[in-house]
Amino acid sequence: MAPANAMEPMAPVLDRTGWTATASDEETVGENGRAANVLDGSTATIWHSKWTGTPAPLPHSITVDMHRTAVVSALVYKPRATGANGRVGEYRIHVSADGQNWGSPVATGTLADDTAAKTLGFAPQGARFVRLTAVTEAGNRGPWTSASEIDLLGDPGTPAATVDLPRTGWTATASDEETVKENGRAANVLDGDAATIWHSRYSGTAAPLPHSITVDTHRTTAVSALVYQPRKDGPNGRAGAYTVTTSTDGTTFGAPVASGTWRDDDTVKTATFTRVSNARFIRLTVTGEAGNRGPWTSAAEIRLSGPANPAAHGSWSRITGFPLVPVATAVLPGDKLLAWSAYAIDRFGGSNGYTQTAILDLKTGRVTQRRIDNTGHDMFCPGIAMLADGRVLVTGGSNAEKASIYDPATDAWSATGDMNIARGYQAMTLLSTGEAFVLGGSWSGTAGDKSGEVWSPDTGTWRKLPGVPAVPAMTADPRGAYRADNHMWLYATSGGKVLQLGPSKQMNWITTGGNGSITSAGPRGDSQDAMTGNAVAYDIGKLLTLGGSPAYENKPATRRAYTVSIDGDRAEAARTGDMGHARAFGNSVVLPDGKVAVFGGQAYPVPFSDATSVLTPELWDPATGRFTPLASMAVPRNYHSVANLLPDGRIFSGGGGLCGDCATNHADGAVFTPPYLLNEDGSPKPRPVITGGVPPRAAAGTSLTVTTGGPVASFVLMRAAAATHSTDNDQRRVPLASTATGTGAYTVSVPADKGVVLPGTYMLFALDAHGVPSVARFITVS
Repeated sequence: MAPANAMEPMAPVLDRTGWTATASDEETVGENGRAANVLDGSTATIWHSKWTGTPAPLPHSITVDMHRTAVVSALVYKPRATGANGRVGEYRIHVSADGQNWGSPVATGTLADDTAAKTLGFAPQGARFVRLTAVTEAGNRGPWTSASEIDLLGDPGTPAATVDLPRTGWTATASDEETVKENGRAANVLDGDAATIWHSRYSGTAAPLPHSITVDTHRTTAVSALVYQPRKDGPNGRAGAYTVTTSTDGTTFGAPVASGTWRDDDTVKTATFTRVSNARFIRLTVTGEAGNRGPWTSAAEIRLSGPANPAAHGSWSRITGFPLVPVATAVLPGDKLLAWSAYAIDRFGGSNGYTQTAILDLKTGRVTQRRIDNTGHDMFCPGIAMLADGRVLVTGGSNAEKASIYDPATDAWSATGDMNIARGYQAMTLLSTGEAFVLGGSWSGTAGDKSGEVWSPDTGTWRKLPGVPAVPAMTADPRGAYRADNHMWLYATSGGKVLQLGPSKQMNWITTGGNGSITSAGPRGDSQDAMTGNAVAYDIGKLLTLGGSPAYENKPATRRAYTVSIDGDRAEAARTGDMGHARAFGNSVVLPDGKVAVFGGQAYPVPFSDATSVLTPELWDPATGRFTPLASMAVPRNYHSVANLLPDGRIFSGGGGLCGDCATNHADGAVFTPPYLLNEDGSPKPRPVITGGVPPRAAAGTSLTVTTGGPVASFVLMRAAAATHSTDNDQRRVPLASTATGTGAYTVSVPADKGVVLPGTYMLFALDAHGVPSVARFITVS
């Protein structure tokens, strides 16, 4: 059951009064299929592409003119209620301020062939015209396109392509403030403490609405959004109806750059500007209290966001729509990304024996959908391990004892032996021996007693490890084993050994020979339990752990991060710099240069909710131990979201939700380009090029003769990885020793220790002296 706030729209449905619609073509002879029908409020009338005489060929497009500029963040497409013909399959969305200049698509993707309404999100931005183009018909039934209704969504409170502006030296003044009965001064919105607030004057005769607060940045700054954090200690004074205006001199304020009405809850709100404003003074004017409780206004914190600098903050691509919520993903050779949800594209439940899957072609951006029935396995809430031969092993979940294998070479799924213990939310890793290890997973099957077992690639069967109970690795979650043995962080080392380094605050060494064993590796520094945080191997024997919460849900997340260094049988944990934002349900990805990017998550974890979403990604630098902000995300990525390093050095971030008829399903994703690939103007930096010498397979301990298009500084292996539920135990970065042997020629040594370079498929990157990576070549090390 989704929580109540998951059922509330993340963005308001815009008022369609005065809107008009036109189409590339429409049917007016055989039926009333005019474009205007998508705005008439009736699902019984439709727009249909021309089909009498010679049908108009695909693609077909329909354009909505709002006749005013508004912040738009999504198009809601409702297929016709009767008949399947004309359902949109592959689509593109463009926006325009003038109806003439359209630029690149803001969203692309593929829709499921069904009658459900589809919300097609994109980065919030000011526009007057929005165009939906149907490239294909969903069922390939003919050259037709149809729609019963089209809505547009407004500002969701998630600014895109912005970064938090530093507040050093800023001051704040207000139209009025309470100073008699409490410290309600305007300055409190800039002090970094959510427990202190600005409050309008209420002692004596309360100051009437409207109330305003003005931030003086003391310098002219490009500003594109205002972030408002309501008070934490009660509802009185929450801002409802508002406008934002700007000024260069503090006297003359222009027309509003943002306006709207915020919901009556305690979540952080954002006012995205319809245009970037170069201003010194930014004024928030509140004309209505959100709950109509009285003539009051309050605020805990106010922040401003400005346009991102690509060279410092990176940039986001268009939103790519999926025909399902990508809850689990795996990177495949051939520039493909495998994704799956559950038995349904947007919800889970039961043990139905089949799974909805999709594959994103990273070269073309096209997404294909397929239902997998032959393994009898609903693979929601699984364990995942990338095998030594490049196949993907998926275990448990809704069909809790099942195990399935995907082979990217044949694009085929097959069943392997059932596990001895039924599991869901379990942890998995490949071992240095080429076997796969699994532990925990009380979400499915009988809670508790989810001891370890090992899968053999030779026999396709599992053997129990009675010496590896899950209890020593569990957190102290108040819901017991059901939540306490979920999503463990595992790092495989030499000799079939594994370090379990979280989310429990107690770390453990695990051996997998014979009956196996589990022994204490000491605490993770001064960390508490950190469920739904994660760990990332950023160097050989070096890991970074990030975020999490003492319980699976409803406990505040942490900003803390730790490094864990492995030296033989010792695991030493140390606290590194804190993240700028507390987060649970986030995802982290190690980059070829050794830095770690973290995306999404919530400050207060609640499954299927987008409240307290963190929209600012961060980048951790192992050289300094510090986190720095990256360009903000257009879509929240929380529970059931994923992130993966791609072969071109960029990162896919997507998913979230899977709660059925709710507003927090995010059947989409976007690709983030890290700053190491970009110049300040957003143009791509020159990159090293690997021209040859990378065989499809190589043994551990061998040397490669790699040729490049020019000089490079280093080489690194990045393991092709799989992610689900904030966890990716397949990630591994292995720097390689290399020697120049001539112009553009290098001897590159692959480590002999399979505990360092686990068997499996890797991406080989070359990096220049500035840390700019090449496009990778795939190689399977065994």
